[in-house]
Amino acid sequence: MTETTNELQTINTAWQIAIQEILRMIVRDIYRTGDEAAFKSHIKRIEEAAVDSIYTGLMLRGTDEWTETLVKEKASNFVTTLLTSFTFDRA
Repeated sequence: MTETTNELQTINTAWQIAIQEILRMIVRDIYRTGDEAAFKSHIKRIEEAAVDSIYTGLMLRGTDEWTETLVKEKASNFVTTLLTSFTFDRA
């Protein structure tokens, strides 16, 4: 890989980790009350709404249909991966 590619990959990974940790804290604080079933229900609702929003609201100007479809698919996969990584924690 070239130096530029390595740098882009490092930036993307850092961005993903930062966002994941911020969201983990927000989700934990918002859904601290209740039980695990309620927590999982909230996470599933957020996941479904986010994926729906990506597919219906995301329009990338200046890109072809294939690129837009690929970006939407990857973004949706990131949402699912991120949200399913959250676990119920009463602490």
